[in-house]
Amino acid sequence: MNENNIPRWNLDSLYPSLDSTEYKNDLLELEETFSKLQVQLDAPKSDFPAWLNSYLALLNKEAFLLKTLGAYAYIIYSTDTTNPAYMNNLNLMDKYDTQAQQIFIKFSTVLADNEKFLENFYKQYPEKEEYRYLLKEIIEEKSHQMAPELEELASKMSHTGASAWSLLQEQIISNLHDDEGKTFNELRNDANDADPALRKSSWEKEVALLAQNRIAFGAALNNLKGEKITLNEKRDWKEGLDNALFNSRLSRKTLDALIGAIEDSLPVWRKYFQAKAALLRASNSTVSKTAGTKEHPGIAFYDLFAPIEKPKALGKSDKDDDESTSLISKKWNFKEACDYVIKKYYSFSKNMGDFAQNAVDQQWIDALVRPGKVGGAYDEDFPKGHQSRVLSNFTGAFSDIITLAHELGHAFHFSCMKNKDPLFYDYPMTLAETASTFAETIVKQDMISNSQGFDRMKILDLDLTDTSQVLVDILCRFYFEESVFQARKKYELTADDFCKLMMQAQEKSYGQGLNDEKTPDGSNYTERHDYMWAVKSHYYITSLDFYNFPYAFGQLFAAGLYQRAKQEGPDFAKTYEELLSQTGSMSCEELCKKAGFDITTKDFWKSGIEMYAQEVQEYCNYVLKL
Repeated sequence: MNENNIPRWNLDSLYPSLDSTEYKNDLLELEETFSKLQVQLDAPKSDFPAWLNSYLALLNKEAFLLKTLGAYAYIIYSTDTTNPAYMNNLNLMDKYDTQAQQIFIKFSTVLADNEKFLENFYKQYPEKEEYRYLLKEIIEEKSHQMAPELEELASKMSHTGASAWSLLQEQIISNLHDDEGKTFNELRNDANDADPALRKSSWEKEVALLAQNRIAFGAALNNLKGEKITLNEKRDWKEGLDNALFNSRLSRKTLDALIGAIEDSLPVWRKYFQAKAALLRASNSTVSKTAGTKEHPGIAFYDLFAPIEKPKALGKSDKDDDESTSLISKKWNFKEACDYVIKKYYSFSKNMGDFAQNAVDQQWIDALVRPGKVGGAYDEDFPKGHQSRVLSNFTGAFSDIITLAHELGHAFHFSCMKNKDPLFYDYPMTLAETASTFAETIVKQDMISNSQGFDRMKILDLDLTDTSQVLVDILCRFYFEESVFQARKKYELTADDFCKLMMQAQEKSYGQGLNDEKTPDGSNYTERHDYMWAVKSHYYITSLDFYNFPYAFGQLFAAGLYQRAKQEGPDFAKTYEELLSQTGSMSCEELCKKAGFDITTKDFWKSGIEMYAQEVQEYCNYVLKL
């Protein structure tokens, strides 16, 4: 790989193409497995433990094929969203998902009806003891299912309902561009640019593009959430949050403790936002006329991700202020970024470093920004060959290194489950975000500890910016989605309604951390973002409501794990890998208890926040010198 090239991924070890014999054979094998599962459902069950053991083997085969084929369908589509063949194949996989769901619903009925035989099953097959939590969960989920024919109907109708609205939002976003041809994702990336005028102009273009499509975005979110509310009622979920907690394997007590701890920390984060706004103003690094002033101390929304510059008044007193040698200010090429992440992974464990090196060598990463490619970043895992693929949009900013560390952390998590059955690969998002956040924490904390002067402030700012997004902005998203569910129960929601709810959520979370200047008539804030609801694809994921608090969970749990790793040294790596390997087998509370944490208390979450509160204090102390 030429070190100046930004790569696309190599998929040869998965499938050469949609038309390849390998792909078609796996599709046929999946269909055959569906047939075998159906036959087994109709077969006599006089010896239920033996029947269940046999059926689980078939379910694992189905999971292996369905996950591999479905992941492949999505990743090729995500880099070319206007390709009709990829779209048609994605629709085909949706149909297979529907078929699998229908079979699983019937299985859950059989399992619930024969629950009394489960203890005999574990005695007869002691190696299946690990399935105890999973099977219990399936039985509980069965109590929240409609009649099989209604579940089948709902699943089929989702293709022209919620799933179609979700795809519409994704297609619009991935194909938006300004008058000069700059893609929407490139405009979003400008939020990290050092040019303050560019940040603001790109933000204005972003908002304008979203506003131009406001009717489509509003209809998509309104109808998607309306469908989910109807289904939640029919499935006997009192609130959308209840379903989300169940899917996250998290108790309401734990969530309340987590949210409460974040809310308690809001004054700390608002203090940070205001300090950054003051620093940007002192260094002439903002074009906002009011942000960071005594009257309006909060930061402009378009400056949240701004790189900070040292005010000229402080001079160049620090020997590490030379930007030509600064790791955080330089323009990285892709090879340099990968080498840096791999080195930091090795600083934690050889297994983690070896894994990242292999991912790069095998070309598992697609990082080139281009039209038709979805924005952001993700990791997709494949049971076939137990391998992963990472998508990112690499621009050479230091934040891209953190993104690589984050997504490769997801992939490393999957690698730790290599000896587990495929049915355990569906671990909750709460725990999935722990592994990725732990990986990026290793990178950032190592860099902070080895930096000085204003370069240290730059790295602290990056860490605090990322963490504030995961805590404050995630809280904002949580507030917004809660309000959407409550309002949608009462009436149809328009784009104006969503903008209003988003503004209320930003005020409740960011508060005076954001610039509080209003329009002359006092009707709206001038430098906030009322269309963030149209940007975030998480609101449009049909299978996952409240896809927000898992990030906060992961951030703070990872902070706790990182502190423990510092205390225990290299020996902790083995404990960590074992922890990740069990994430598909138990609840969050049970798993965390194994790691020595009681996550049902606010004190636990505050202990994670404390590491960042100390960073905020150091940052603010520096700004006070201005």
